Amino acid sequence: MGEIARADANASRAFFVRMLTRDISIEDCILDLVDNSVDSAWKALGSVRLGLLSGPDFSKVKIDLKVTPELFSIKDNCGGMSLESAKKYAFTFGRKAEDPADSAEFSIGVYGIGLKRAVFKLGKDINVRSTHRKKGGVDAFEVPIDVETWVKGTGTDWDFPIMDAEELPESGLDIEIKDLTDLAKLTFGDTEFASFLRRTIARDYSLHLHRGLSVTVNDVPVVGEIFKLFTGGDFEPKYETYVEKIGNEKVYVEIVAGFAFPPAEDNDPTEKRTEREEKSGWYVACNGRIVMAADKTALSVWGDEFPGWHPQYTGFFGLIVFSADATELLPLTTTKRSVDLSSIVYRRARPKMKEPTRAWIDYTNARKTDKASAEQEEAKAVQSSIFSVRPQAQVVLPQIRKARVRDTSLQFRMPIERVKRLALGFGDATLSNSEVGRKAFDYAYDDLAVEE
Repeated sequence: MGEIARADANASRAFFVRMLTRDISIEDCILDLVDNSVDSAWKALGSVRLGLLSGPDFSKVKIDLKVTPELFSIKDNCGGMSLESAKKYAFTFGRKAEDPADSAEFSIGVYGIGLKRAVFKLGKDINVRSTHRKKGGVDAFEVPIDVETWVKGTGTDWDFPIMDAEELPESGLDIEIKDLTDLAKLTFGDTEFASFLRRTIARDYSLHLHRGLSVTVNDVPVVGEIFKLFTGGDFEPKYETYVEKIGNEKVYVEIVAGFAFPPAEDNDPTEKRTEREEKSGWYVACNGRIVMAADKTALSVWGDEFPGWHPQYTGFFGLIVFSADATELLPLTTTKRSVDLSSIVYRRARPKMKEPTRAWIDYTNARKTDKASAEQEEAKAVQSSIFSVRPQAQVVLPQIRKARVRDTSLQFRMPIERVKRLALGFGDATLSNSEVGRKAFDYAYDDLAVEE
């Protein structure tokens, strides 16, 4: 039997754009563009690994963001892209197998889709200008993209035009996006969004900002978040470093964990307790960028071999920093806002995360039985930046002797359907009846009981 025709298997451009942008938020698109700028600066600074105690000097690096319902722009002085890179790599959809390792070592732009996905998500009238200085000359060009016209195109030529342009004042990128998408207009029209974006950048790029990176959002500087842990007296945070070897590649790992702040007093405003609890938990950074923040689930270790998160554990802070030249070895997802549980380096790190978590659970359990003694010990310690930690194999916490408590049992019967629904309410349908009962008692006790 002979061939009589060929079926067209080419995807439409409009479909590709919809699929490319479907599962990413507006703020993640912006962070992707910031990642590109940071990666470019990193390469210009010599691709030095960024850790808690060392890293490149970002003090001359500037990234300026504008977010309004009419316009989005990001401008940087991070070196720009070469014309060769623009022609062959930067505007392709995904990374080709034959592409060279063109990104910076210890970068975070591993997937090769961040720029295109971000700009298509944000608007329809896009202009990317670049100035890149190199030996023997300067590459100065712009790539204008009219999305509505481009998606109506047919055939296999998906290329964008590259036009000659005047040099920018400094080597770097200038991306302007107009005719914003409805979602971008709605998001940027929210009066709180710019503040939310500053807080997110302050947290997720705290290591870069500590090394001098300058970022502004609507002309307001971003002040990097400084995470602090208690030291002194009977408090010392864990700080451990080690190297994982995967084939011929290395992944550098740093773990810091300990007591971030005292639990809120009963008479503190609810907002303060909520803010403290929101910032508690495990954080993960990949090549300097925080990709998981304040996790309180089994994605880190809570509820794995330990109890699920409870407000009692507020005050715990842990950060694990993975750094690698081979970015694909890092345990980050495509959105860079979570971790990949299948990552071998992350699986090997989790046991080291469990020790300080267990110590904190035990300390807070003991603290409830002798709060006065715990507060006396806590008063002897001071908060110190995680950027000044010292090597410490295990977290050190006060040894509070639990007061002897007389136990009693509670026995009652309930319809099994209600017990199962309550287990689901606690977030784990596999809880045993006794575990549901204990959680229900603890929940009611914390809300209603008054301890003397």
